[in-house]
Amino acid sequence: MNTALKRIRIMCAAIFVVGIAGIIVTSIVSNNNGGIIAIGLVTSIAAVVLLTASTISTNKHIDAFDEVAAEQLEKQVSALIASGADEDAVREAVRAAIDLGRSIS
Repeated sequence: MNTALKRIRIMCAAIFVVGIAGIIVTSIVSNNNGGIIAIGLVTSIAAVVLLTASTISTNKHIDAFDEVAAEQLEKQVSALIASGADEDAVREAVRAAIDLGRSIS
């Protein structure tokens, strides 16, 4: 996991805990609606930040792009085979490249 994302999650969790405690304490001690709303807004902003950071940090591709890339790769393989390359050797090279890419990621 990314260390920046880990820090953001820890900070947001701390803001959640302090925010809930702040809402409870403010409502008991002073019953100040403005203070309660302000603490609630800060807590909800932390939730939005956490959701945004988690969404941005994912490295998954949309399936449609994977299908387009697969179609382009198949066209390249077909062109190599049409130019006289051995089909089994070309497909084995593609499998090896895919395995290498998966092991690196």
